[in-house]
Amino acid sequence: MTAHLGRAGRLRRRLAFPLLAAAGLLLATACGPEDPGFAMQKDLAPPAPAATTTAASPGAAPAAVATPKALPAGVPYDVTPLLKPSHKYLGAALPDVPGTMDALAPYSAAIGKQPNVLEFYAHWKGGFDTTGARRIHDAGALPFMAWEPHDRSLASIAAGDTDDYVRGVAKSVAKFNLPIAISIAHEMNGDWYPWGRQAATPQDFVAAWRHVHDIFDQAGATNVIWVWSPNITDPAPNTRLAPYYPGDTYVDWAGMTGYFTKTGPKTFETLYGPTMTEIRAFCKKPFFISETASEQGKRQRADIDQLFSGLEAHDDIVGFVWFNIVKRADWRVEAVPDTLAAFKQRVSDPRYGFDIRNPR
Repeated sequence: MTAHLGRAGRLRRRLAFPLLAAAGLLLATACGPEDPGFAMQKDLAPPAPAATTTAASPGAAPAAVATPKALPAGVPYDVTPLLKPSHKYLGAALPDVPGTMDALAPYSAAIGKQPNVLEFYAHWKGGFDTTGARRIHDAGALPFMAWEPHDRSLASIAAGDTDDYVRGVAKSVAKFNLPIAISIAHEMNGDWYPWGRQAATPQDFVAAWRHVHDIFDQAGATNVIWVWSPNITDPAPNTRLAPYYPGDTYVDWAGMTGYFTKTGPKTFETLYGPTMTEIRAFCKKPFFISETASEQGKRQRADIDQLFSGLEAHDDIVGFVWFNIVKRADWRVEAVPDTLAAFKQRVSDPRYGFDIRNPR
C-alpha cells in the first residue's frame, strides 16, 4: 500500500503534467472508445436520450440547460467546492437510473424541483458505467455510486485479489474527470448484506476501503467524493462505529442510512441523533444522509416534517437521498397525495438543490 497523499497532494500530482505542457512540452494523445457500462443490480433496458435539466426554482418545472464544456485535457477535476456547499443537496434514488433517465422527469415534476444527486447501485464486477454517470451529470446532478461487493469478501479486496478490476474502474473514473460520489460496502455495521458484521470484521472493512482508495489515488481519480456510509445505530446498538472508520484522509462525507418506519423512532433526533453523536466523537466531516424515506402510514406526513426540520437544524448535514423505489415497502413519495404535498412544500425552500456545476 502506498503512502496516502491527501486531496491536495493528489491534485498536485495530477497537475504536474499540465504545467509541463504549458511550458512547451506537447504530446499527442489518442482517445479510445467509452468504457462499457457495468452490471447493475439487474439488466437494464437500452438507454434513453439523456435529460438536460437542472434544479428548478421552487414550484417550477425543471429548466433546460446546456451541457457544460469538459475540462481541458490533463486538468483534474477538483471537487473541493462541492464538499461543503452553502445549499443542501436534494438527492434521490430512482428506478433504473442511470441505465435510463426515464424516471427523472416525472419525479422532478411531482416534487416541483429536480434532484441534484442521483444514487445508483453497482456490483463489484464489470467496468465503470461512464455513459450512465455522464447522463446523470448532463442532467445537472452528482452521480452517487453505492459500490456493493456482493461476490467478493472485504478481506479478499484488502488482500488485492480484485486489484485488476479496481484499477480499471479507478482509471475510468479518472478519465471521466467529472465529480462523482462513491461509497463502498454501505451499511457495513448491519448484518443484512454479505459484507456486514456477520461476515467481516471492522479491520477487514477499513483495510479494504483504504486499499481501494489508494488505488484510486494512484490512478489520479481526484474527482471522487468518498462517502463512508454506515447504517444508523438503532438496529445495531452494540456495534460501535469508530472501528469501521477509515480515517479523515480517506473520507469526505460521513454518510448515514436511516429510514422512518411505522415502529421505529418518531423524530429526527431519535432516528439520527445517537449516530451523529457517536460519529462526532471521532470524525468532523460533513454529514450526508445516504438513504432515507418514510414508510406509508399515519405518521408519514409527520415524518416528512421531521426529516426537513432536522436537516435545517443541522448546518453540518450537507444533504440527503430519498430512496424512491419499491423495495420491501413502497417508499415512493408520490404514492400518497398528502405525503407528496408535504414533501413538495418543504423542498420548495431555496436552500435545497443547486447546480453542481456552479456550487455556491
